[in-house]
Amino acid sequence: MTMDNLPGVPNFELEEFFPRRRGYCLLIPVINENGRITAQLMRGLRAGVPKWVDIAVCDGGSTDGSVAPERLKKLGVRALLVKTGPGRQGAQLRTGIWWALREGYKGILTIDGNNKDSIESVPRFIEKLREGYDLVQGSRFVPGGLAVNTPASRLLAVRALHAPLTSLAAGHRFTDTTNAFRAYSRQYLTHPAVQPLRNIFSGYELLAYLSTRATQLGLRACEVPVARVYPKTGKTPTKIKGLAGNWDLLKILAANAMGAYDPAFY
Repeated sequence: MTMDNLPGVPNFELEEFFPRRRGYCLLIPVINENGRITAQLMRGLRAGVPKWVDIAVCDGGSTDGSVAPERLKKLGVRALLVKTGPGRQGAQLRTGIWWALREGYKGILTIDGNNKDSIESVPRFIEKLREGYDLVQGSRFVPGGLAVNTPASRLLAVRALHAPLTSLAAGHRFTDTTNAFRAYSRQYLTHPAVQPLRNIFSGYELLAYLSTRATQLGLRACEVPVARVYPKTGKTPTKIKGLAGNWDLLKILAANAMGAYDPAFY
């Protein structure tokens, strides 16, 4: 099914494999994740994650066969959304958020699709949403969390720069703000002063914005422990690459801290 010309949502192709079964959904943005997304979904299946959430893969246009519909269906995925319009991660997530809100889910979880994160931790997020939290941030740095083989440069950037700046903007202490393993309540995403479905959120802007907007509006936020495991050797699975990628991320952080993504100023 082709989804075109939706306000604030890039064009995308939608394929649903079965009807809604759960009250919450998990969005997984991917692009050319080779065997990593398959391995992650297999882990989720073994851990019973589909008993807690419906899963939707938000693809950015993979060409490696990693999101073949029949494979995803066997791995417990409810829907495949393939972005055909412009944008990167933020655009992929906007397709998923639009779809999940239309489907009536009470809350939305997100997780990277590169098999670094403990997908087995999904129940912790659901429990906090049920307790009334609006933003649930996964953290490897709180008690019970686990950080394995984290590159030193990444560790320094998160602990010394990204988390402090985000916490300052949010007025709430967060410890692992680059981590996309998190959850949002429907109340948060549909709040009139949030408006996540805007074309300004093309890349990493949306994650930065949603990290801070909840507490700015007086909504409830917390962290839950998760594991993030980087491979011991080989290429680091990340879409933020080199000085240019990190500089872009810093500019987004600064813009968000100054309120650039607030709907009142957009």
